Amino acid sequence: MTLLALGINHRTATVAVRERVAFTPAQLESALTELRHIPQVHEAAVLSTCNRTELYCVTEPAGERLILDWLSHFHGLQLEELTPCAYHYLDNDAARHLMRVAVGLDSMVLGEPQILGQLKEAYQSARQASGLGGELELLFQHTFAVAKQVRTRTGIGQNPVSVAYAAVSLASRIFDDFSRSRALLIGAGETIELVARHLREAGVRNMIVANRTRERAELLAGEFNAEAISLDEIPDALSRADIVISSTAAPLPILGKGMAERALKKRRHRPIFMVDIAVPRDIEPEVGDLDDIFLYTVDDLNEVIQENRRHRQAAADQAEALIEHGVHVWLHERRIRSSGELIRRYRDQAADLRELSERQALARLARGEDPEEVIRLMAHQLTNRLLHRPTVALREASGSERRDLLNAAEALLLNPTSTKP
Repeated sequence: MTLLALGINHRTATVAVRERVAFTPAQLESALTELRHIPQVHEAAVLSTCNRTELYCVTEPAGERLILDWLSHFHGLQLEELTPCAYHYLDNDAARHLMRVAVGLDSMVLGEPQILGQLKEAYQSARQASGLGGELELLFQHTFAVAKQVRTRTGIGQNPVSVAYAAVSLASRIFDDFSRSRALLIGAGETIELVARHLREAGVRNMIVANRTRERAELLAGEFNAEAISLDEIPDALSRADIVISSTAAPLPILGKGMAERALKKRRHRPIFMVDIAVPRDIEPEVGDLDDIFLYTVDDLNEVIQENRRHRQAAADQAEALIEHGVHVWLHERRIRSSGELIRRYRDQAADLRELSERQALARLARGEDPEEVIRLMAHQLTNRLLHRPTVALREASGSERRDLLNAAEALLLNPTSTKP
């Protein structure tokens, strides 16, 4: 059997292709069922995100071509469209790839943590669809253990590498308890939406969304159970805000020094954390001169992001070493598991010979033969039966000068510590 990882990702395929190859949650069960019905496929799991679609399978040799054909047919693509975008890894390389995916080393954003949760969902879906056997079960469980080890022993996920996340991370340095903080978000575009998501994940429950178009503010606020206001209402909202993050396309500043001074007075000088992500700026630079105002610009965040990228890359190097060790351990466990079937068959064979000798001995005892003689005969016959096939094989190996088999037999069959009675 061969372990296969086959798929496409953000580096090999355009978003147009990735969209067509992605599996919706409603498609997963039927997809896994179809995969398992391919005669050469014995186990299967599907990972599908916005940046990648990957199939992890236990197949007979050269099964990757059949699976690629199935993938193109399932999604209605021509094989010629999919083949240039697809990659595949086998056995050790497949295990290594899965572990790298799990810890975010293969992600668009190095070290991003969401992929591990998506991988666990893929694992659960495969289990529910009876797609997992011993091989993939072992691989996924081992991968999750390696990912946990990487997350706890390296800093790969600790440093923000996006403007939105960096803004929220900086805010966490000012406020010990986000759940008691109120955020004012100025703008309603993609960046502010991402900021809102990070704030909610960090524990912020009270948010105000201000936008030039109130309808757009209400649309975004509805996703986060937030309050929607127009830009004219910012002066009142500012006095209630502990965190202000702004990203609009306004040509002139929206928030000035006078507005901030009045808000601080109403707040009795409780601090306000501000991040101005906009270019040109939404917040007058002079606002940063005020006591109790902590103002950061997009340039400040970029410095944080670049420094954090360096930290993440160092952590990524540590993660690669942990993954290599993980692959080695997994391979060792896989080899042990692969010997299980051989051991079972060998023990069954020995049990059959034992039962034969036992039946013959009991029959002799039933006929009234001498018990001591019956035991001696049974021991002699059982010894001969157990040793007959190995003895014949050893003679044939010796005649063929198969030193490899002879050396292996010596290691397996002889006990170097045994002594004669």
